[in-house]
Amino acid sequence: MNTLLDSLHKRARSLPLSPGVYIMKDKKGKIIYIGKAKQLKNRVSTYFIDNAKRDRKTQKLVERINDFDYIVTPKEIDAFVLETSLIKQHRPKYNILLKDARGFNYIKITGGAYPRLRYVLQANEPDAEYIGPYVGGFFVKQSVEDANRIFMLPSCNRRFPDDFNKARPCLNYGIKRCMGVCLGKIPEDEYKSIVEAAVDYIKKGSKASVAALTIEMENAAEKLNFEKAARIRDRIAAMKSVDTVQSVIASKLTDYDVIASFCDDQKAAIAVVKYSGGRLVDKESFYIGDEYDLQKMFGDFLLEYYSETAPTEIYIETELEDIEIFEEYFRNECGHKVKLITPKRGEGLSQIMLAKSNAAEFLTLKIGRKSKELTALDELSGLLGLKKSPKYIECYDISNIGESTKVGGMVVFKDGKPFKAAYRKFTIKDVEGLDDYGCMKEVIQRRFSRYNNNDEGFSTLPDLILLDGGIGHVSAVKSVLDGMNIDVRLFGLVKDSRHKTRAVVATGEEIQIKANKNTFTLLTKIQEEVHRFSVTFAREKHKKDSFALSLTDVPGIGEAKAAALLKRFKTKQALKQATIEQLREAAKINQEKAEELKKFIDEAF
Repeated sequence: MNTLLDSLHKRARSLPLSPGVYIMKDKKGKIIYIGKAKQLKNRVSTYFIDNAKRDRKTQKLVERINDFDYIVTPKEIDAFVLETSLIKQHRPKYNILLKDARGFNYIKITGGAYPRLRYVLQANEPDAEYIGPYVGGFFVKQSVEDANRIFMLPSCNRRFPDDFNKARPCLNYGIKRCMGVCLGKIPEDEYKSIVEAAVDYIKKGSKASVAALTIEMENAAEKLNFEKAARIRDRIAAMKSVDTVQSVIASKLTDYDVIASFCDDQKAAIAVVKYSGGRLVDKESFYIGDEYDLQKMFGDFLLEYYSETAPTEIYIETELEDIEIFEEYFRNECGHKVKLITPKRGEGLSQIMLAKSNAAEFLTLKIGRKSKELTALDELSGLLGLKKSPKYIECYDISNIGESTKVGGMVVFKDGKPFKAAYRKFTIKDVEGLDDYGCMKEVIQRRFSRYNNNDEGFSTLPDLILLDGGIGHVSAVKSVLDGMNIDVRLFGLVKDSRHKTRAVVATGEEIQIKANKNTFTLLTKIQEEVHRFSVTFAREKHKKDSFALSLTDVPGIGEAKAAALLKRFKTKQALKQATIEQLREAAKINQEKAEELKKFIDEAF
């Protein structure tokens, strides 16, 4: 029993059911977390319930809490404001703190008679104009490149008008990527109007620019200036060509942000993709660290990120429980209405997926998983003599609790990572007694029978099959695979005396893996995961079966009725809370039997 948790829980239960802010402190009295709550009593109490299911981040926080304080606020919106203010003041360790370095990027419009568009990292020339700053350099570079190409602006190092007619035009002029300012035939006022149009294209997006240029083209044609009209026509065509190959053009012309997260290996990152005038203009990515509740993580992030200003619309991947409070808070802080939107389909959902992809790429680089995992798979392929790197690996284990509970577990590792959507559980049905080889054969037989029968849940043929066992398991399973014409390489994972992965075995000869660090780490992880999965399933099934069996002690309740009750109520707690009428209906028994059953449940559980 944790006496500190008990003491803190008792204090928390005495808090008021009022909105407010709570402040967690460590042994030294340092503030390590600040949170807000609709009801302080209920929210703070959840931290101190012993054996409560917690995410990784919250568990780390709870382990360090030694004391807490709180501040009651009149309304929930006041708690939002106070929480944000206190986080800025104290910068607690376990709050989201956006520390990722923000490098600044600018689009520079040089001074002089013939200005140029440039991508720069500093805005330090007083006679130049700048667009920005932007955090993401990709958009800035791409925008300058597109604008220079569409409007045929010079990108060489010649100085105008000083270098007029001093040399032959460069290759860009020959391939119609430059208007040939060096020939001295473009008047200064016309050139500047073209640069202004290019700047408008960057600021407002292609749709607004196309509309403006179309009017200008029509006016030129009406004045019989067909040469100018043709040049504008070519610019419009170039813009549309760029839009065709870019997937970052949106139908909405307003300014808005799209925010999504990616979580992997219990770590999380969030990406913010910014749109302006229907065009993707910037992107920021942030490493959150330990993954935790998605709604809470997004709420914390929004309050930290939009501490001073926010666009009128923010698209987020998950709906927030207190969305009206968030919108009221941002309206008060930013001075204008801010709408939080969770798209379910269409373009909005596509943009959420783009942001999620950016978050995934950032997290991959941040924690260095991808390269390590691919290296391990390549190393494993060479070690086992496989024709290709095993991208899809299945591993099996058998677990039993006496003779009454026998199960099998199948885990899948895709690209070196657990692919939990493909995990499968098997209850052993046909094997009598404690026969590990027989159980493994039954599991493999059932799994690949489903594959041969085109069962959608078992439709993928693995690149490699691993068994938690030695040569005996491999031999038993190989005969099953051969009989079903399943051509997949098969190996067993051998453990040492401390139940740690020691080697791989196929036909009697062990392949040592400890010298290959990446392979050893990957195979150990796979073997530990399949063992955990199968043992957990065995314990759950045994507990469930024992629970159902105890109900048969009630006269008139057989195995079928016990199973029906368990299917309806799932847990002892739910069963205990059931009314007599609910028990009668679930077990299909009369009133007298239902009353007997209710009495038994209340006394036994």
